[in-house]
Amino acid sequence: MTSNRPYLLRAIYDWISDNGLTPYVLVDAAQPGVKVPPHVIKNGQVVLNLAMRAVANLDLGNDRIAFQARFSGVSQSIVIPLGAVLALYAQENGQGMMFPADESDTAPAANGLEAVEGSGEAPATGGDDENRPKRGAPHLRVVK
Repeated sequence: MTSNRPYLLRAIYDWISDNGLTPYVLVDAAQPGVKVPPHVIKNGQVVLNLAMRAVANLDLGNDRIAFQARFSGVSQSIVIPLGAVLALYAQENGQGMMFPADESDTAPAANGLEAVEGSGEAPATGGDDENRPKRGAPHLRVVK
């Protein structure tokens, strides 16, 4: 059976966008195939704004997310293999979904995120998951 990750990502993206919120994706930048500007990587991870006003040619495919985005005024091609996606959430309220770090056909690890400190900039991540190192504030926390 194929992975459910691309279908869940598209559904969560549509849900966030339909509610007028800003979809952010948390990416493990150390995964092979991730193509992002090196200066946006913090602690091996990067948070990217996927709102239609922030990107061009967004492709939420079955094996990757690809789009064009501007960083410091320079247009860049961004490629994110779906296995590198750690979370997709709304920037304004933290609602979204976390995904396991490795590509598997299992259900996502959690379905609620809470932004501990909201800012216009991309937040880092932390939490209680032993597979992820602890980070300084701001961070995301799993809400049960």
